[in-house]
Parts: sequence; structure tokens; C-alpha cells
Amino acid sequence: MAAVRRVVLDVLKPHDPPVVEFTERIADVDGVDGATCSLIELDQEVQNVKVTVEGDDLEFSAVDRAVADLGGSVHSVDQVACGDYAVADRPTLQDG
Repeated sequence: MAAVRRVVLDVLKPHDPPVVEFTERIADVDGVDGATCSLIELDQEVQNVKVTVEGDDLEFSAVDRAVADLGGSVHSVDQVACGDYAVADRPTLQDG
């Protein structure tokens, strides 16, 4: 089976831990070479963030478990890249 190289997640998380600590903890998951977290929406009790993780052979269940252990929940998996390398997005006619 092809290796999972990148996963982009829509995550709902509490304010604590803060985004920096949350991202550091996701980056510490075995198999994750790098992680980014972008704040999408903020309200009084939760934050909606986009989480991107990359690695040579990611284990999605480990990333999902880490998000849950930090009090978050994955709303959707918005992108997955698999294979020998992660293919960069390219504009297509459908992007319009």
C-alpha cells in the first residue's frame, strides 16, 4: 500500500492547549516530520483550525488519537497525499 505523505484536517479544539503547544504535540507524533496549524475561526469556547501534517509514512490513527488526547476532534479530512512523494496542488479548469 502507498505511504501516506500529507494529511490536511479540519479540527475543532478547545482554547487550551494554545495553538503553539497543540501544534508541537501533533509534530511529536511518531512518523510526523512536520506539522502546521492555522486558525480558521475563533469563538468563546473553541477554535476551528486547519492542521497539516507531513511525513514519510504517516499513521492517520496516531494523528487522530493525538488530536483527541488534546481535547480536539477531527471534523473532516480535507486532503490526503500518498505515494513516493506528495504531489503539489495545481490549478485545474474546475477551479475556475
